[in-house]
Amino acid sequence: KNVDVAKMVGKDEVELVLPSELVSRITVQTSRQTGLSVVYKELLDFGGDEIYFKDEPGVSGITFGEALHRFADSALIGIKSAGVTKLNPSMDAKISSGDSIVCIAADDDKIKVSAAGNVNDSAIVSVKATAQKPSRDLILGWNHRAEIIVREMDNYVAPGSELTVVSELAETEATVETIASGMKNLKVTFQPGDTTDRKLLDSMNLPSYEHIILLCYGDDMEIQEADSKTLMTLLHLRDIEAKKGESYSVVSEMLDVKNRALAEVAKADDFIVSDELAGLLLTQVAENKELGKVFDDLFDADGAEIYLKPVSDYVSTGNSVNFYTILESARRRNETAIGYRIVAEAGDAEKSYGVRVNPVKSAEVTFSEDDRIIVLAES
Repeated sequence: KNVDVAKMVGKDEVELVLPSELVSRITVQTSRQTGLSVVYKELLDFGGDEIYFKDEPGVSGITFGEALHRFADSALIGIKSAGVTKLNPSMDAKISSGDSIVCIAADDDKIKVSAAGNVNDSAIVSVKATAQKPSRDLILGWNHRAEIIVREMDNYVAPGSELTVVSELAETEATVETIASGMKNLKVTFQPGDTTDRKLLDSMNLPSYEHIILLCYGDDMEIQEADSKTLMTLLHLRDIEAKKGESYSVVSEMLDVKNRALAEVAKADDFIVSDELAGLLLTQVAENKELGKVFDDLFDADGAEIYLKPVSDYVSTGNSVNFYTILESARRRNETAIGYRIVAEAGDAEKSYGVRVNPVKSAEVTFSEDDRIIVLAES
């Protein structure tokens, strides 16, 4: 509510970050794409590859699509022209003198123009995009971010989609009813109940939900108590899954990063560590205020976002291909490939849960049908 006033006072000297809003958007995106939180963590922390702006005369005069192949050690993702930054611009967009490029790299000195790599055209496949279908989602738990999460979810789902919210907090029902009246695509219903109650969870038709989000009761409980409740619910879900031979996609919110190891034992598909992400966002923007607009774009339902899409939509599986080939296949779909995920390594923290951002482009990789390509795209 104070953003407009803060902008008037701070003008260009202050870059505003709304952590709850950004973390809520990340939660929605991650719930729909397992592994996405690992990609964001890679881009936000200072231990791996990060996003840099650089003036690079070597690509002046060529198109964005042509320039994609000209960086061996970094991943080109956008252009800053006339003060406006555009991620995954049109492949025909010309890079002019005075423009800056936006890249993912281990360091800004790694952003160097090189010769274009070899592309294996015979490995590239063409797949038509399928229309989005209505979905059924489930939220277990509630906190102040949940209202933003529900409103943001409405921007991503197809008309006719359904969302069920289960919470033990008495005030949640009235809040959910208010939110439900303003939805365009989403029918939202509320069900009271203790989210750790095994009988309640057993009674729900869990396989009918495509995505399950576990939220901490962080507004009403101490951090460890809230995380413990989330973990208990997660353990119940996995036990029900195992005993019934079912499969659920579960994203869990943690408040304390130290509890992530426990969530891994409970086999969550993905994790959102709220305070950690908020801190990393603030630190990145403090280092370079231009990144604020980049992250706003990435986390917004409009514009370019990060997607993890089936590798079989881009290249044939079972044969080794280099990343230049994947880059070219994505370019033909007006997308910017920035990495991949090996699903067989999804449970291995030592291998970044299978996520490779800005991989070595010349290295040959053999993908399976379950693997994913990480792209910047409009949808």
